[in-house]
Parts: sequence; C-alpha cells; structure tokens
Amino acid sequence: MKNNIKILSLFSSGGIAEAYLNSIGIKIKVANEINTNRCSFYSHLYPETEIIEGDITQKTVMKQIVDISLKKKINCIIATPPCQGMSIAGNMNPLDKRNQLITYTIDIIKKLKPKFVMLENVPMQLTTKITYKNRVVLIPDYIREELCDLYNFNDNALVKTMDYGIPQMRKRNIFLLVRKDLDFIWNFPKTTSQITTLRKALKNIPSIDPLLREGMQETIQMFPDFNKKKEIGLKLSKWHFPPTHAKRHVKWMMKTPPGSTAFDNQYYYPQKKQGDRIRGHYNHYRRHSWDKPSRSLTQNNGVISSLACVHPGYCLVDGDEKKRIYSDARCFSIYELLIVSSLPLDWNMPDWIKENEIRKIIGEGIPPLLVKYIFEELLRNLQLNKVNLAS
Repeated sequence: MKNNIKILSLFSSGGIAEAYLNSIGIKIKVANEINTNRCSFYSHLYPETEIIEGDITQKTVMKQIVDISLKKKINCIIATPPCQGMSIAGNMNPLDKRNQLITYTIDIIKKLKPKFVMLENVPMQLTTKITYKNRVVLIPDYIREELCDLYNFNDNALVKTMDYGIPQMRKRNIFLLVRKDLDFIWNFPKTTSQITTLRKALKNIPSIDPLLREGMQETIQMFPDFNKKKEIGLKLSKWHFPPTHAKRHVKWMMKTPPGSTAFDNQYYYPQKKQGDRIRGHYNHYRRHSWDKPSRSLTQNNGVISSLACVHPGYCLVDGDEKKRIYSDARCFSIYELLIVSSLPLDWNMPDWIKENEIRKIIGEGIPPLLVKYIFEELLRNLQLNKVNLAS
C-alpha cells in the first residue's frame, strides 16, 4: 500500500531530520527556512523539494507556505520552532518574543489541518512559557489547548536517542499528532536494549591530530606525524580532516583522560594567558567517554572549550599527569559527527559549505535515524488500521 505521505518541513535548517525519509517512501514536498545559506544547502540535498526562503512571522511568507502546501496536498507537518528564550537558566522569560514562534506553527497547522504532525524540540520546552490570550501558559498546555479538539496526542512526549541504538545521549520532546478522524494514536516505536558506545561507533576510525591555530610549523613540531595521519584520514573520507584549535587548549586536552575534564587536572588545567585559572561548567573542556554514547551535540561542537565535545582519545604515554599523553586532543571531525548523529556516511553535502556552518547544522539537528524509526512506526499504524491516504 502506497503511504502517500507528503510533508511540509518548518524551521527546516539543513534538513537533518529528513535525511532518511525518502528511503522509506515519504516525500518532503515543501520546506521553509529563513537563512539563505541553509536554503541553498537544503536545495542541494533535496532538489525536488520546494524551499520557501523567508521569515514565517511575515504575512506574505506565511501565505506562501499555506498556499503552496494546499496546492501540493500536504498531509503531514514536521517542525522544530526555535525557543531560544527558554535557555535563560533559572529565569524563564515569558515575554521573550522568540518563544512565540511556536504560535506560527500552530496557525499553519490549523489552516492546513494535516493528518499528521511531528513537533520536536528540547525537553526544556515542557517548562517554557509564552503569552497566550493575555495569559502566561506553558508551551505544552498551549499546544494541547489549540489542537486537542482536532488531534490525538502521543502518550509520552519524551524520548532518548540513545535508546534506539544511536551513539548520542540526546533527549528530545516530541509531540506526535494524528487527526482524530483517523482514530489511532501515533506513539514512539519500541526501544532497543543495546546501547551503542563510542568505542563501537568509532571503531576503526583513524586517529588524526588537530591543526594548531598558531600555524603549520607549530603543528608539525607538536605532531611530527600530522600530515601522514591527515592523509590516512582523508582516504577514509574528505570529511575526516583535522579541526583547528588553539595550542594551549590542545596541550590541556593531551593531558586529559577519556571521560574527564581538563578542570580536573592539577597542572594542565584551563587558564588564562597570564596564568589565572579559568572558571567554567564542569562539562567544558571535557573528553567524551569511550564506553558511553556521545553526549548531546551542540552548535559549538568544534570548540574545545564548549560542552563535552572532545574526542575520547587513546593513551599514548601512561603515567601521572605530567607524563601521560592522550591522542586526538581535538573535537570530532565532520565525519565523526555524521556517525554520532546517525547521518548517512555518504550524505551528499555540498563542497562549498563552511566547516563552522555544517557543524552548527548538525549540532542543532535531531538524529535522523530516530525520525526514520518514528515514521516507520506511523507507516505500521497506517497498515494496521488499513488507512489509505487519498492522493
């Protein structure tokens, strides 16, 4: 039975979520993104999708999205409305206008009345507030109040990607909606009992050294085999190339064991140029653990000082802190990010994309293998309930 699911993707970024949908017969017909470079990136990956570049809060853009979606008979919407205002730790601001972006998604849903909706965001969305009808309400309460008459909601909205064999500890809040006339509930698929650790996920991936920001001469002095290892890495993939880091950051991480933070070091700890100890979150300057999945990726996954983004590394010289040396004192390569994010290793990224931009796109995206599993569960429900979607 042909599934005939036709998707509108809102806040589509670089199309991470959609990476596997074509492979299971689901078509992304329309997408909307405000950033020009990301629209170009999206069009490169999905040339058959009509991408609408523009701000969804503008009436002309909103009308264009709705009109084209009606023309293409969209029956499913996936969306990740940004809620940057919820990141104000311990001081949620209900007046932050960015939190209101969810309302534009809901407006489009109410205009199109698609059969299925997937609303995805960070778990903190569950406790984020917005202003609605002169009231301050939680976003989940707002969504349910607006859509509960038309849609059935999934039983549990929280999901961990690591529970589906994906080597990343990413927790997401996902509402799965089915229009009530279809008379079934779309829940998450069953989890797997096996956890994919980085030791398994990155098995046989060649070690590479970082390129020092201070220049090639400094790099070769610190890493005599830099070019040889780089060449081996590029034979695996053009995306397995050395990230660039400051020499002092690299020195700290060379003394930091897997799963540890450089803040724990007694001698080689993060410090300012004048020697003062740097203060920071306990997950800054942290290496990943080999025997766990990766921690959640962030947009700054190429910055050693960011949250838990340094390769686990291999012990090259054992001993106390002054003697020990660990390899791969660097962030993940782009190729390793593909693995950790469950993206296809042959993902057709354009050559013109800048490293920092692709890192941001991957870091903010939901691992697409989870999206594939979620939509495969929807397809099973359609078959089980003998739902034949009209063309």
